[in-house]
Amino acid sequence: MPRSTAIAAIWETMRKRSPAKTLLFVHGATLPGEATFDFPIEGLSWMDYIAQRGWDVYLVDLRGYGRSTRPPEMDQPAASNPPIVTTDVAVRDAGSAIDFILQQRGVSKLSLVGWSWGTDVIGAYAADRNDKVDNLVFYAPRWLRTPSQAAAPALGAYIAAPPRRDRLQAGAPDDRKADLMPGFEAWVAAAIASDPVGSKQDPPVLRSPAGVIQDTRNYWEAGKPYYDPGRIKVPTLVVVAEWDGLNPPEGAQAIFRRLPSGPDKRLVMLGEESHFVLLEKDRLQLFHEVQLFLDGVRLTN
Repeated sequence: MPRSTAIAAIWETMRKRSPAKTLLFVHGATLPGEATFDFPIEGLSWMDYIAQRGWDVYLVDLRGYGRSTRPPEMDQPAASNPPIVTTDVAVRDAGSAIDFILQQRGVSKLSLVGWSWGTDVIGAYAADRNDKVDNLVFYAPRWLRTPSQAAAPALGAYIAAPPRRDRLQAGAPDDRKADLMPGFEAWVAAAIASDPVGSKQDPPVLRSPAGVIQDTRNYWEAGKPYYDPGRIKVPTLVVVAEWDGLNPPEGAQAIFRRLPSGPDKRLVMLGEESHFVLLEKDRLQLFHEVQLFLDGVRLTN
């Protein structure tokens, strides 16, 4: 279906949807939401997919990402300032977006989907504000990790680099990475274009705040979880890919075990997929599993 036709169908669906079926996406450490959750492949993005099923779908670009305000430190050389936009700041930004959506839609709760660092953000938010969360989806969540034996490089305010396949698809066999996402180079160009300054540099780069890297060192690599999954009292789906070398399945399993016991939690592993499955050719497996959870929870509430 052409994307213009899909968008028209979404607007028609919006007239009929329940205001309780409201969802917010929260992105990961280096990529804005619009270049991931709303990036169309063959005319369909993940936001389109959920919206076509009667949900009112939003994404937030945290400060320093996408179309959101860049902190003033990003107008200076990275080395001139310490890391900016820590997870504490991101949780506040996400909270502001949540309050805005709840007020606009006239509802008291919404569902949250986080990817990678985004799961830190929504996990910490939900642990403190279960009353505002309908259900959670953790996709490729972060957990405790062993730090590299090499000396950690000094961090500036932000990092500036093009997205790399070897990082985003780390863990997948080298001979399968290109097959998993054959359009990677075209997507890189679109992702870099989301940075109005970095895209004009030579060579072009995508800039992102370094606060998340500082938090990785201070929390996850120091054996200190940033949030406590045991304080999350809402239905939760944890999804991880078999070949995720950034946030391996063991971390997702550890989070799942720490969630409160009961029937409202679910763990799904996607076979032969990577950290970047949301834009890979078999992404509909991810979309389908998440939709089953969202619609199934809604039917039982």
